[in-house]
Amino acid sequence: MAFAETARIAACAPVAIRIETFRLEGIMTRDTANYAALVGIDWADRKHDLCLQAAGSERRERLVLEHRPEAIDEWACALRVRFGGQPVAICLEQHKGPLMAALAKYDHLVLYPVNPLLVATRRRGLKPSGAKSDIADAELILDLLSENTAKLRAWHPDDVRTRQLQALVEARRTLVESRVRTTNALTANLKLYFPQALDLFDDLACGMACDLLTQWPSLGQVQRVREATLTTFFHQHGVRNEELIAKRIAALRAAMPLTTDSGILVPALLRTKTLVAVLRAQLDGISEYDAAITKAFESHPDADVFASFPGAGSTFAPRLLAAFGADRERFASARAIQEYAGVAPVTEASGQSHWVHWRFACPRFVRQSIVEWAGMSIRYSFWARTYYQELRERGKGHNAAVRALAFKWLRIVFRCWQDRKPYDEAKYLLGLQKRQSPLLQAAAKPLPQLA
Repeated sequence: MAFAETARIAACAPVAIRIETFRLEGIMTRDTANYAALVGIDWADRKHDLCLQAAGSERRERLVLEHRPEAIDEWACALRVRFGGQPVAICLEQHKGPLMAALAKYDHLVLYPVNPLLVATRRRGLKPSGAKSDIADAELILDLLSENTAKLRAWHPDDVRTRQLQALVEARRTLVESRVRTTNALTANLKLYFPQALDLFDDLACGMACDLLTQWPSLGQVQRVREATLTTFFHQHGVRNEELIAKRIAALRAAMPLTTDSGILVPALLRTKTLVAVLRAQLDGISEYDAAITKAFESHPDADVFASFPGAGSTFAPRLLAAFGADRERFASARAIQEYAGVAPVTEASGQSHWVHWRFACPRFVRQSIVEWAGMSIRYSFWARTYYQELRERGKGHNAAVRALAFKWLRIVFRCWQDRKPYDEAKYLLGLQKRQSPLLQAAAKPLPQLA
């Protein structure tokens, strides 16, 4: 290309870019034309930066909104009056949280939550320098909404009962994880000065362990207690095996202290007292969550469907229901829920490279629920156990085999969920027989006993 031609294009390029950018600000596509306005929000703890573009307008409005219920309500109601109650699309980097909770109650606002990683990736592509500001992010989010409305999914909340159950099962799981961290910390602390206590219990996360460490938090204190008192303690906590009780008491009597250093004992005793109090509160909280989950699940119209799956029980049935929800239009196919749950593998192919890996971006709790239940179903479902064992014989590891089983289970769960019909193992096996499934041929071989 001649130098003069190159110089002419270089001189014209900035003007063309400016004109195109100006035009894009005023474009309302077929999908965005359904809304009276589009809003991008960069949310924060105390204030939110907003960028608004009305339908048919080439101008954008910027606003800083305080995070106060009164301010949010005033702004939302002003939008209703300004646009005559027509729907307004709002895009923000939040799927759940205080701002989503505040905006969800307005029926004229249609919320489009997006992954923060999507915004960050686009920002890095447009601004390699790393420059960032809240109002610029709000405008960037507005651009994402206006250009990708057809690809983004509007947030449609489930009914109250389903949302309540979803919140309960997720909160319970979080509390269980906190309890595990507490028991690990308590175990490490007891190893410093009172390791004999760890031999008394299969798991520290129980009422008996909490009571014993509250009354006698050290070996010296337990050794000064009369044998009859310790026997009564174990009886009160459901231990009736006299031989086991005598063995435990004898072991405590004969035990030698690990240390007598007050520099270790005093801080360790205080830490034990604190951790036991936290652990007791967590155990009580989990029991209350269990009762609330049982009540919410049993009153849900889809309870019979999810309770019918092998191995679901009182733990996984509510979690499966929470993962699917009550909106039958949320997932268009079984493939959609497989991808959403992170069970479907991801294929990356470029040129001669080809890589298949598991899905990194997915709701972690949903994937945990489905994969853990699939592993439990091996013990309760004939075909699931056969399928799992067949994969293991092919050389698949345990985790890979369970994920493959979960992938297969989701197609079945999806169909039962869509049809609102409980699962029937005999009916499914009959279907496999009619299709002459190779799975039944594998089932004819004797299976080894599961540990």
